[in-house]
Amino acid sequence: MMGPAHSLSGAAAWLGVGAAAAAAGHPMPWPVLVVGALICAGAALAPDLDHKSATISRAFGPVSKGLCEIVDKLSYAVYKATKKPGDARRTGGHRTLTHTWLWAVMIGAGASAVAYTGGRWAVLVLLFIHLVLAVEGLLWRAARVSSDVLVWLLGATSAWILAGVLDKPGNGADWLFTGDGQEYLWLGLPIVLGALVHDIGDALTVSGCPILWPIPVGRKRWYPIGPPKAIRFRAGSWVELKVLMPAFMLLGGVGGAAALNFI
Repeated sequence: MMGPAHSLSGAAAWLGVGAAAAAAGHPMPWPVLVVGALICAGAALAPDLDHKSATISRAFGPVSKGLCEIVDKLSYAVYKATKKPGDARRTGGHRTLTHTWLWAVMIGAGASAVAYTGGRWAVLVLLFIHLVLAVEGLLWRAARVSSDVLVWLLGATSAWILAGVLDKPGNGADWLFTGDGQEYLWLGLPIVLGALVHDIGDALTVSGCPILWPIPVGRKRWYPIGPPKAIRFRAGSWVELKVLMPAFMLLGGVGGAAALNFI
């Protein structure tokens, strides 16, 4: 899928988690719901770090472009080193390593570790990165006609404000983990979820997605998981734009309302 659909699906997924948490009797404070949805929307772009033309490659200028090239080469190297006889020949690393459940878990765990060990400034950096990505994904038309600096300023300002809101008692910094220094361990959850939602979205397209790696399926270790080919679609097609994106917005609205006990 394309960037906007990925980000919308990520935000909708976290709002759905909020609805489930409320139904289970452990509702999220509204700042956690909002911040988690924005982080998940940004994290839903991150698996495309292996693609130099993806939205994320433009998000942070030369830094993100250079990182995308490195991740592409790393992913391709891992693919070549671990592929089985049934896996196809490839010339690049797109939709390989960063599009797996293992990568999602590693990135989320790494983010939680950074938040735990790095304190407030680490939290601010994590928020900044994912809020910039959320702007690029959710507001992609406006972001493309704006300068990068304006998007970065919006991300930095939003990160500072939202971190301040979360830090206030009862607003959710310790929503899930209450131990000393553990308040922001939950930040890894929307990052894992965003990456997995991205993978599921890509699995719906014609190419499928090797979500299960490194678990082999038959003669393939990079088996492209997906529904029957007859119901798959091409990225950017009318199915994505006219069906899935409105569905994500509707589901996100319902999930958010349920999470806040409005329905």
